[in-house]
Order: sequence, then structure tokens, then C-alpha cells
Amino acid sequence: MRATLRLFAAVRPAARYLEAGTPTGLTGLTTHASPRSTLLYLYTSTLDKLKAVPEHSVYRQSVEALTKHRMALVESEVPVGHAEWADRAAKLLSAHPEQFNVATGSSVSGARAIKIERGGQAFVVHQIPAEEDMRYQEWDGELDEGPELEGSRTAGEKEDLRHIFERRDISDVEQVEWEHEPQLTADQISSLEHKIGAGLIEEVIQVAESELNLVDTMIKAKVWEPLEEQPAEGQWVYFERKA
Repeated sequence: MRATLRLFAAVRPAARYLEAGTPTGLTGLTTHASPRSTLLYLYTSTLDKLKAVPEHSVYRQSVEALTKHRMALVESEVPVGHAEWADRAAKLLSAHPEQFNVATGSSVSGARAIKIERGGQAFVVHQIPAEEDMRYQEWDGELDEGPELEGSRTAGEKEDLRHIFERRDISDVEQVEWEHEPQLTADQISSLEHKIGAGLIEEVIQVAESELNLVDTMIKAKVWEPLEEQPAEGQWVYFERKA
């Protein structure tokens, strides 16, 4: 079934790479551009969040086991030229740390690129800001004070203007372009899908995203704590397998 669905995705014959954005055969689900790096980021983030859950929790133990297993499978599929790319990426992050800082939010190729550390690893995440319609923005409570008053400015206003004029223009900052991780071939993706056994790699990504979001809910609910109302004796006996 997976192989049949994957035929809907366009494959470049020369390099045998899946073309991002093409149909996968599942409604509303298109071919992912970088499934390997996305899954590694999601799995690493999930393991990092699970540290807030006590180690004795069955929920943490089960999610950790599954996440580590799938993470190892993803890491086993290495794209061609990955080692050389990783070396270039490390040098770029080292040479231009200010370009990939969460606080500065520098712009790279029209997107906001930020460096995030998870589990001792560095990830560069691109966040393309969504366009907001002014008609649907919530009023911030600021009153319209009318046009600016004429006359001499106060000392405070002059100080504000000085900071504005001295502010460094972003165009003066050398902009660097982030090089994306090499892609997996169609055969590598097919092999990874077979190893995981949970559908297309795009479906696996959706599950990983949901699992990451679920951790926050489970932590808020404190699922490791005893139930307020204890179950009656023998309530769950019928779930047990009898020899």
C-alpha cells in the first residue's frame, strides 16, 4: 500500500529524489522537503520534554522507548554527503553565531532562522512568518493621540530620537544563507518507511508532532500521580491474559 501511494509523488529520474510538495496519495498530505532532519528535531525535543516527567512513570518509559527506537532508525539512514555538510554547517554556525541567535531573530533567505539546542545537538529551524490581516488583529488598547505636536522636543524625546538614528541598519549586517541537509533518496525513504512500519514518512512526522504536543498535556495532567478515585478491586482483571 505504501509503495502504491508513493508512486503519486514525483521522482526526479536522474537523482532518484522525491520532489517536495508533490502529492503522496493521501488527501492533504504532500511530500515533505526534509523528513530526516525534521524527525530528528521532533524526537530530540520529545526526549528533552520528557525529562520533566518522573522516571518511574510508565508513560515516560513507553514514549522514551518508542522515540529512541524510531530515532535510531532515522539516524541509520544517512544521505550522501552528510558528513561534509555537517562540517560546513558547524563552521558556519561558529563563524556567524549572531545570525542564528534566538534573541536577534536574524533573517536568512526570507525566513527567521534560529539555532536551538536539544539534547546536546544544534538544530537550525526556519520559521516563515505568516502574513496577518490587519482587519483581524486584536486592538492593543493604544489610543489615537492625533498628529504629532509641533514645537521644541523634550529631553526625553530627543534621547529617543538619538537611539533611533544610531540604530544599526540590518542591511549593514552580512547575511549568510543556511545550507539545508542533503536529502534522502527515494529508496532510502522507502527503506526507512519499511523499518518504522507506520505508513508514509509524512505520516510518521505527523505522529511525532502530535506526540511532542501531547507531552505538555500529560505533564499538566500529572499522569504519574495516583488516581483521585481508586478503581474497584478486580475492575481491570478482564484485560489480563490468563494462562
